Amino acid sequence: MNIDHRHRVHQQSNWSVGFCHSCGEDPGTCCITCFLPCVTFGQIAEVVDEGRSSCMAQGAAYCLLMAIQCQWLYSCLYREKLRAKYGLPEEPCSDCCVHCCCELCALCQEHAELNARGLDPSKGLIYYY
Repeated sequence: MNIDHRHRVHQQSNWSVGFCHSCGEDPGTCCITCFLPCVTFGQIAEVVDEGRSSCMAQGAAYCLLMAIQCQWLYSCLYREKLRAKYGLPEEPCSDCCVHCCCELCALCQEHAELNARGLDPSKGLIYYY
């Protein structure tokens, strides 16, 4: 019998890096996120989706949504997926509020969280398989 453990509910845990402290952990990612948030988002989405979507496709979708200032709606969905996957609390406020008010800090924190869990989104998913 095949059992799929990928979608199992994880115990509640805390974020590895604080919301406003993630840039101190990885200044390179912070700089990329400031100038090209679509790259950071694409990397996060590819890892969170476990390879079912590509960094390039997700980054392009993010760019298109940036044109109408709705990218934060799309990225808050991935924050929710990330939190569900690792049992992380919804803090400092709701996912959509976090991405609407401080998109860049949210992306840096999510990238740092994946790094802390042994996944380096900047290397791409192919690195893990």
